[in-house]
Amino acid sequence: MTTSKTDIRSIPESHDCRTMATTVGRPFVIHLWEDRTRGELWVPSYEATSLTLLSDEFLRIASNNAVDNGQRTFEFKAVTPGSHRLVFEKRMGWKFTAEDRRVFQVEAVNPPGS
Repeated sequence: MTTSKTDIRSIPESHDCRTMATTVGRPFVIHLWEDRTRGELWVPSYEATSLTLLSDEFLRIASNNAVDNGQRTFEFKAVTPGSHRLVFEKRMGWKFTAEDRRVFQVEAVNPPGS
């Protein structure tokens, strides 16, 4: 089961992928730039049995009242050890396809002594 309609298994392995290391049960964060004035919205897809979304916050950075852009921060934690795929798609409200995609390979290990 994934958390969005995108089948993360359908993303080719050759797609640009960033590897992250984490420990099971410890939070990790991912920051992505988002321009809400244009209607951008980052949507994560992941196996809910492997990763848990702890928080999703937006920090507005623009200095102009007419512009709504800033940094979106996603906080996750790994629930199980292993290699987990996390895909972010930049969606626009009027488009059916993603405008951009970020792929992360999360390598989770058990905490020391467990």
